[in-house]
Amino acid sequence: MNKKTTPPNTPYAPQAIEAKWQKHWHDSQAFATPAHPATKKPYYILEMFPYPSGRIHMGHVRNYTFGDIVARTKRAQNFDVLHPMGWDAFGLPAENAARQSNKHPEAWTRANIDTMKRQLQAMGFAYDWSREIASCDVDYYKHEQKMFLAFYKHNIAYRKKAYVNWDPVEESVLANEQVIDGRGWRSGAVIERKQLTQWFLNISRYSQNLLDSLEPLDWPAKVARMQRNWIGASQGANVLFTSDKLPEPVRVFTTRPDTLFGASFCALSPEHPLATHLAHNNPALRRFIDTYKATHHARSEEHDKQGIDTGITVAHPFITDLKLPLYVANFVLMDYGTGAVFGCPAHDPRDFEFAQKYQLPIRPVITAPNGESLPYVGDGVVCNSDFLDGMDSAQAKARVIAELDKRGLGSAQRRYRLRDWGISRQRYWGCPIPIIHCPTCGVVPVPEKDLPVTLPHDVDFSVSGNPLDHHPHWKHVTCPTCGGQATRETDTLDTFFESSWYFARFTAPQSPQAFDEEALRTWMPVDCYIGGIEHAILHLLYARFFMRALQDSGYGIPDGAIEPFKRLLTQGMVCHPTYQDVEGTWLEPQEVHSDKAGNAVDKDGRAVVVGRMEKMSKSKKNVIDPQAIIEQWGCDTARLFMVSDTPPERDLEWSDSGIKGVHRYLKRLYTTLDDLCVGLKGVRAHDIGKSHGDTATLRAIHQAIRDVTEDLAHHRFNRAVAAVRILSNHLFGLDGGDEDVAPLLKSGLQVLLVLQNPFTPHLCEELWARLGGEADLTRTPWPVCESGFLQQDDAQIAVQVNGKLRGTLTLPKGSGEQAAVDAARALPRIQALLAEQSPKKVIYVPERLLNLVV
Repeated sequence: MNKKTTPPNTPYAPQAIEAKWQKHWHDSQAFATPAHPATKKPYYILEMFPYPSGRIHMGHVRNYTFGDIVARTKRAQNFDVLHPMGWDAFGLPAENAARQSNKHPEAWTRANIDTMKRQLQAMGFAYDWSREIASCDVDYYKHEQKMFLAFYKHNIAYRKKAYVNWDPVEESVLANEQVIDGRGWRSGAVIERKQLTQWFLNISRYSQNLLDSLEPLDWPAKVARMQRNWIGASQGANVLFTSDKLPEPVRVFTTRPDTLFGASFCALSPEHPLATHLAHNNPALRRFIDTYKATHHARSEEHDKQGIDTGITVAHPFITDLKLPLYVANFVLMDYGTGAVFGCPAHDPRDFEFAQKYQLPIRPVITAPNGESLPYVGDGVVCNSDFLDGMDSAQAKARVIAELDKRGLGSAQRRYRLRDWGISRQRYWGCPIPIIHCPTCGVVPVPEKDLPVTLPHDVDFSVSGNPLDHHPHWKHVTCPTCGGQATRETDTLDTFFESSWYFARFTAPQSPQAFDEEALRTWMPVDCYIGGIEHAILHLLYARFFMRALQDSGYGIPDGAIEPFKRLLTQGMVCHPTYQDVEGTWLEPQEVHSDKAGNAVDKDGRAVVVGRMEKMSKSKKNVIDPQAIIEQWGCDTARLFMVSDTPPERDLEWSDSGIKGVHRYLKRLYTTLDDLCVGLKGVRAHDIGKSHGDTATLRAIHQAIRDVTEDLAHHRFNRAVAAVRILSNHLFGLDGGDEDVAPLLKSGLQVLLVLQNPFTPHLCEELWARLGGEADLTRTPWPVCESGFLQQDDAQIAVQVNGKLRGTLTLPKGSGEQAAVDAARALPRIQALLAEQSPKKVIYVPERLLNLVV
């Protein structure tokens, strides 16, 4: 251990202390992961790896501080800890930067990684940097090219022509999960619908398994609910509506077969193959479909309901003489059910609105209780439905399905909202898809001996669209099967492909194979995974699917790693007020000042509009640069501020007064302990597992150990910080110069520093060394609470007269009501209030409260 410490009685200089201990940890490899198999209990803590955008922000600081606290705590609690860091390095921002600054995406990305890595290291996070990975490294993405080919071999990856979500700004396809309220999740552009030939992964094959496996996970209920809703299991029936003017029946999936007798129309999605077929000879229908594609997007249920009558009718499966008009309607989605519906306006708000607009019949077939108005969407007693009359909805559903099956017009069906994952992206900076297209042989996988397929470096970003389409030397190749002329697949993989398995690669990042099975068995699943709730559907669902798909494709994924994340912590946002000048221009916080009256003004003294607390964002300039905070206050101050007052799952409101308050506390902690260390360095610490005359201090020490340990185990970081402060306040009230007190005080300070260390490790290491610690805190075990010392011999009893607090008593535990009354009446203030009266009534809560009623 480095015994050289700053001389005593020197001012708190966090930057010097932090730089010193960061170097020490680096030189001693303090956070290196033990080789597997683990000699202790393994613990895998991971924060979602970042996109290297250029600089870390306060959201990063908060997220990674949580993970670092867990990692340091578990290491002290005798776990072998895996705590890696890497970079989600492919993606469109790098390509956009190349177009804007004429800098190659790889050079831009590598420079950003270097910058952000230095910033993370300056925060003192306990990462094992020897396991660092970047998804743009060939040594990384060569493995996922093999995964893709394995998926293709096992029919998990496939290619088809499909309507896709086209982002006109990114000039690329987005998955349904990446379309938020009709706009691209990154660009914000209105999404268009295009029909393209794309690559997909068959995630829908795993829908029920993904649903069933959610239950045992230690995840926030909201995240599990979001995944369940997205997968969207529905039990119902497939129903066939036939017409001799159609090449095939209209197949409808419905969850309400009990309302079938209320049907007054059928409707197709504009993307339904039958709609396309009918549009060949129907110009008006063709124009309707073209308009839909230009203005609608996936999950467009909220649009104004519009439709066009095809002029064709279909037969009702049960009512012989009833023909239902067939519409093409904009509210019917091709990516849910079958892309066709039957409309029952009396019992569906969407159908009701459509029927009113187009003057279609509205036939109630469920008796609404209490005369509720239409549309009535609940269950009830069936009416106006022939053989179903008088049944409840559940009975009617079963009877309808049985009758459909008997007549060959339908069957029971379970369907899911989840659709297959479109993974093709029309961009350069991504993992090349290892496929060759041959006019003779068709789709040809790149032979494994020719992998990896690497990106060409000499690309032209001045052209629109995907630069790979305009690179003839890279694009044009020889077919490996027939030797004829062929072309490479120019689409690259969705970047969520990279983030769907990186956590498993961290367990053995130097392995020549994608995974080391022994390492997977040792470390997987991730014990605690930390990231934003915005990833509940995208990343977390894809990662769960990926491990299943890999196992089914021949990869040796242990059953215990199929669910990759055992426990999930979703952190809240870091928020800050917004500022605008009189012209409405956004201002940065450092551009805003207070005038003499305390009003917010800009540098010219003009009034500034102070907005509400919002998530820190570059667009509104309400960001605080972590580097500036580190340089001014030190990273321990930033770390402690991130956890002091707000539970991790809630949004944190940034305040200058808050950061200053935390710094004052650390300065006081440093100064007080610095003074005490001088007198205590040669004192032999008391064994806190043994009795001591100062039972109150011994109790305070063990109570802090218990509370901090329990709070950290449940990620109640703010409560753990408060428990440490309670202990520090108690210890700072002791007289270190008293030779009877000093040994226990030194023990208490040692415990204090171990408990405080996960939050402010640099400060604690410095003070630990000054106090004479034998080893670094990184190698010091966590203290153990002895419950016997938590027992109090005395009880504090509140004394009330007529319900108002008038005093307190300290009595031995076990004292009865009469002893409490006698002791209370001996108190001078109680004697004056009673004036020798006897209480009319005594209310006694043992060892807590005594109320004398007079």
